[in-house]
Amino acid sequence: MFSKLVLALALGTAAAFQAPVAKPASRVVMSETKADLEALAKELNPVVPFWDPLGLADQTFWATEPWLALGSTNEATIGWLRHAEIKHGRVAMAAFVGYLAGANGVQFPWPQTLKGDPFPYAGGSPEAQWDAIPLAAKWQIISVIAFLELWGECALDTHYMKGGKPGVYPPLVNNANMQIPHPVPLNLFDPFNLSAKASPEKKAKGLIAEINNGRLAMIGIMGFLAEAKVAGSVPFLTGVVKPYDGDSMAPFLSDFDMFNL
Repeated sequence: MFSKLVLALALGTAAAFQAPVAKPASRVVMSETKADLEALAKELNPVVPFWDPLGLADQTFWATEPWLALGSTNEATIGWLRHAEIKHGRVAMAAFVGYLAGANGVQFPWPQTLKGDPFPYAGGSPEAQWDAIPLAAKWQIISVIAFLELWGECALDTHYMKGGKPGVYPPLVNNANMQIPHPVPLNLFDPFNLSAKASPEKKAKGLIAEINNGRLAMIGIMGFLAEAKVAGSVPFLTGVVKPYDGDSMAPFLSDFDMFNL
């Protein structure tokens, strides 16, 4: 039951807190199908055809869970997969740029803490820079990420698993569905409204570029982490990426000595 509750909170649905009803839910017209994925693959890369070795596009996740109405169709699964790829691509692009900035000593011009402590350079290793920041700062970063994740799930006009468009992030300012209890100057997505007046054709072309750039960034950031941990694992980056002897997959390892608890 606990695992079901956690999953329901992550998906931002209230259906988990309601008893299953006998009346079948009306089918929602979904925005994308497997045929749409095959057509999109040609636009993304005309050389590499639609490639789905695990057959994910044919799956229906959570279909056996009557309390989770979002996962009742294959189209809902495709919406989930599409949104996940776009979101993780965006995160990877930010991580890639952030890694380059940290590795080259780019820092904010203000102190990191109220005591006046500067941001750590840690010899140019972004992983070591993360280890060097205070524990409270790490929790602040993770808390902001958690808030943005929950907002992205709960403040949508139409959820991407129920007919909404994958990749849409709800506005933080003047949102009709949810309100932040304090003023927010800018939206997370398109904060300066640069694409507000773009034509549908231009938006579609931009999304294609974003997906391709996101895929490349996911490969790039994992390449950085691999080379930092195992020298020579990415020959193109040998001698470029600073070595790191910690564990990138254990973000609090430097704060808690697991072997001396």
